[in-house]
Amino acid sequence: MADMFKLLLCIRIDGEKFEKATHEVIEEVPFALFINGRHAMTAMLSPVALEDFVTGYLFTEQIVKDVDEIESIRIEKNRLSVITKNLFKVLGPKKTILSGCGGSASYIDAEKLPKIRSDFTINTGAIGSLLKSVLNSELHRTTGGIHIVALADKEKIIAVSEDIGRHNALDRIIGSGIRSGVDLSKTFVIVSGRISSEMVRKCLIANIPVIVSRGATTTLAVEIAEKAGLTVVGFVRAGRMNVYSHPYRIEGAENGLNSLEP
Repeated sequence: MADMFKLLLCIRIDGEKFEKATHEVIEEVPFALFINGRHAMTAMLSPVALEDFVTGYLFTEQIVKDVDEIESIRIEKNRLSVITKNLFKVLGPKKTILSGCGGSASYIDAEKLPKIRSDFTINTGAIGSLLKSVLNSELHRTTGGIHIVALADKEKIIAVSEDIGRHNALDRIIGSGIRSGVDLSKTFVIVSGRISSEMVRKCLIANIPVIVSRGATTTLAVEIAEKAGLTVVGFVRAGRMNVYSHPYRIEGAENGLNSLEP
């Protein structure tokens, strides 16, 4: 955890009291990704689990279809160098992925995105308890400046990633799952922040059937999810939650509640 923040000097103000202090501040580090010698993008990241991030990014950007297509990942200071088996793979335009909500995102054509292929279901109790355990983060309590994303099945947390950007954290847990041979069609994603269209796109590419958050979602995220078979659940708090698409994946949605048709 210590690798993700630094102690910085500050002036702490409490009412009329002023004092010099230190505070744990999350690191934001630029990493340039080179694929087969070409600069593909620069990402602002927390400097941990970089192999998982690279694997997840290559997969969700559809640069590789399987972890076996990656020959090597080399990390050198602020440079991530990847060699793939297909040395002539055509890459998209160069871009910069920022840590904030205004960062770069892939162009989304909902008609060309894959559909979810999964019979996975989950009950509300498991959603609530697993989300609560994930969000009980010491790093978040210490710094107040981190996003949390987790991969889980019906019973347990499989992987957790913390990063300054929630999209980067999602790439990390997808990469971790792929590298570990997890069947992603039998998992769901837990996120601490807003569910965006880009996060929905990444789940569709990875064939993860459910994404849940303690926060909000966007209209475009729900629209794309509805077309592609992804269940979006928001505002998971104290036994309450909103299901915005494909509620049949939430166990107990019967008596007509398995449809959102008016």
